[in-house]
Amino acid sequence: MPKENKKIYLDYAATTPVDGGVLKAMMPYFGKKFGNASSIHSFGQEAIVAVDKAREKIARFFGCDFSEIIFTGSATEANNLAISGVAKTSFASDRWQMKHFITTSIEHESVLEPLKELEKAGHEVTYLTVDKTGLIKIAELEKAIKDNTILISIIYANNEIGTIQPIKEIGKLLEKINKKRQETGLSKIYFHTDAVQAINYLECRPDWLKVDLLTFSGHKIYGPKGIGGLYIRKNSPLSPIIFGGGQEFGLRSGTENVASIVGLAKAVESAFNNKVKNFKKVSDLRNQMLADIIKHSGESAKLNGSPKSCLPNILSIRFSGLSNETLIVALDRAGVAVSAGAACSSRALAVSHVLIAIGLTPKQVKESIRISLGKDITAREIKMATEIINKTIQNLL
Repeated sequence: MPKENKKIYLDYAATTPVDGGVLKAMMPYFGKKFGNASSIHSFGQEAIVAVDKAREKIARFFGCDFSEIIFTGSATEANNLAISGVAKTSFASDRWQMKHFITTSIEHESVLEPLKELEKAGHEVTYLTVDKTGLIKIAELEKAIKDNTILISIIYANNEIGTIQPIKEIGKLLEKINKKRQETGLSKIYFHTDAVQAINYLECRPDWLKVDLLTFSGHKIYGPKGIGGLYIRKNSPLSPIIFGGGQEFGLRSGTENVASIVGLAKAVESAFNNKVKNFKKVSDLRNQMLADIIKHSGESAKLNGSPKSCLPNILSIRFSGLSNETLIVALDRAGVAVSAGAACSSRALAVSHVLIAIGLTPKQVKESIRISLGKDITAREIKMATEIINKTIQNLL
């Protein structure tokens, strides 16, 4: 087994380490600059200035207005705010008509669960199916739209298999549909995307994607945990789901987490500035790793998801006849950290709804692991990890 300091972390889709530059930017706000951003005195003013500068920085990179960025306690909260916030406003304006929502069968639980709550309240949700690579069909989305559809929420890049959805194409389609709806007196359909996994590698400017709401997170982009954000296009009908002092333009009450907000802004800046470089580096390492594993394991190894329309850092692979729980434990003992899939359900090793949606059997799901790379991973580490994975599989099969 490798020495303790030689352990190789390959679960970056679950969380990333805080970048050194991010931590440096945050540190003053744990000590000398500790003021409450809602206080009037100089300590509070110093804190609110830091929050405002962070919001301005993020808005600049997203190409949007300062007031269109809302800080939340997590991406989960941001997704809940996007979905429940639109639903509350729409229902308040017309309590006699149930609303219709469209999403996919491979969304993160923080999108699926609030939609299930809306279904319990009598609203309708259409769950678009995906093909074996995890992609939806735009024609099926268009066909699913109804007169009372108010929100479409589609994940930009899936956290388990890495498949990238055609968000920009959907956005363009909705622009045309909304123009016709306006002419006929129907309400606008708002478009939300969970871009948590996409920020590091894909174009995420809302105007380019044609989205009204976009979720992002700190700890997926080398920022701190416990901080997320939601881009909200101006004039989007959103009601708060957390009430209190009216912070975040009245949309998210609670004392501002100044240090983490500053860290999130620094992480967003780094992600946008290094997107192209990181994409190529990580993609090359991922492809080499996949080729080496397939070469070693042959027919027993199968890629889950799309080989083309996918994030550069995620590999979901199943090994026929081998329990993923057994493999994950064996790899951890050998010094390589991988996962079974989404961190939210990994503790229980629950059967992945994403892998079921792309056509895998429960048995095949239980044979699947997720390997996810990060920006600082080296070619040497990937070579070492691949050798350990190949050797471990050989010993277990």
